[in-house]
Amino acid sequence: MTILVIGATGKTGRRVTTALAERGVEHRPASRGAEVRFDWDDPSTWRSAVDGATAVYLVPPPTTLDDAEVAAFVPVAVDAGVRRIVLLSARGISLDDGRERAVRESGVDWVVLRPAWFSQNFSEDFFQPQVAAGQVVLPSGGDGAHPFVDARDIADVAVAALTQEGHEGAVYELSGPRALSFEEALAVLGDVSGRAARVVDVPPAEFVPLLVGGGLSPQYAEVLTMSLTAIRDGHDAALSDGVPSVLGREARSFEDYAKGAAGAWA
Repeated sequence: MTILVIGATGKTGRRVTTALAERGVEHRPASRGAEVRFDWDDPSTWRSAVDGATAVYLVPPPTTLDDAEVAAFVPVAVDAGVRRIVLLSARGISLDDGRERAVRESGVDWVVLRPAWFSQNFSEDFFQPQVAAGQVVLPSGGDGAHPFVDARDIADVAVAALTQEGHEGAVYELSGPRALSFEEALAVLGDVSGRAARVVDVPPAEFVPLLVGGGLSPQYAEVLTMSLTAIRDGHDAALSDGVPSVLGREARSFEDYAKGAAGAWA
């Protein structure tokens, strides 16, 4: 078995790479800056990256909802000899999502992972600078909660799906063990880091241009705003059993994540 890890420098990809190395599984980390170059914007890099691989951890292009790249890559991977694809999707994704459809219709074994918002969004990108500055800007809403999931748990589930039998055709919904509001999450971060942060509300109509100004496409900014608004309105607090059902243990708590990431807000 040789596993191609796409997005090997990302939040889940690098953890998948580490876990495979610890298990002695032959793998090939790939990204735009890796020794094995893979660039979603440069299809000429795809075939050389995937040649000889028997499985792929497939992380779609970030900050876009376009399915064209994944739909074009999957046949390349299958033609190169890949026999298993584990796709990182997202919680609440549309049932007709083109990226999931491309994997399901690939003709090879497939697994789809649908995680909740990553706990690491608070420490590795997105919210990290805001937490460090003491103010997290969100679209205005209520005090709804969300079961943030640790990227380490996503990686562990991905590795199980890549290396074990019995997961073929599964869609795993992944969440943490309890739901927290953003205010509660920031309080946990403050307890472990000593850095207090508060939520600053802005109307959704003003939040979208903030995201676009930060480099996101208008379409992706709209979806991200809708997702955050749904969380704060109390529509996305449900727990999922994907982590314990695959790993045989409870998902890591947000408090456990925060203790390990405290240095991110120093």
